[in-house]
Amino acid sequence: MPEEIVIDTGPLSVFAEAGWLGMLRAVADDRAVVITDVVQAELREGTPAHQHLHTVLDAGWITCRPLTSAAEIGAYQHFAGFLVSGNHNQGEASVLAYAQVHGALAIVDDGAARKHAKNSQLNFQGTLALLCEAVRRGTASIEMISTIADHMLETEYRLPFGPGEFADWAKTHDLV
Repeated sequence: MPEEIVIDTGPLSVFAEAGWLGMLRAVADDRAVVITDVVQAELREGTPAHQHLHTVLDAGWITCRPLTSAAEIGAYQHFAGFLVSGNHNQGEASVLAYAQVHGALAIVDDGAARKHAKNSQLNFQGTLALLCEAVRRGTASIEMISTIADHMLETEYRLPFGPGEFADWAKTHDLV
């Protein structure tokens, strides 16, 4: 199991907006939670319009790791070539670059980023897979994760089910 989880802006934002950022710490278990400097910059840029992002930036248990080595910069350029369009998907590219160089588990929900993570044989999961993992390990109950999923839906985060449907969805897909 990777010792670090590197998380993209979207999942962090939804956990903070839904009021469940602390649960992310519990779900991470003994693994360090990391953001890249690119994700940190995206979070900072979003704070004027989204005050909940301050919660992420102020969380002492989330460590920011800048991409500075030649390997990290090369990996970022590789993923950026596929993902970045204007200012979009820079965070995803940095998360995949960090995961590739450091063997971390990347948490990304963007479809294109997940496709490139899979093609690059990276360790990656979406937010829901991370939450299902917590149920399987006994870190959280399916009822608690159902509540979190419902709160995520209230933030207008896109999930493949409606309110109150997480447990059925997870069981149907054999995820818990």
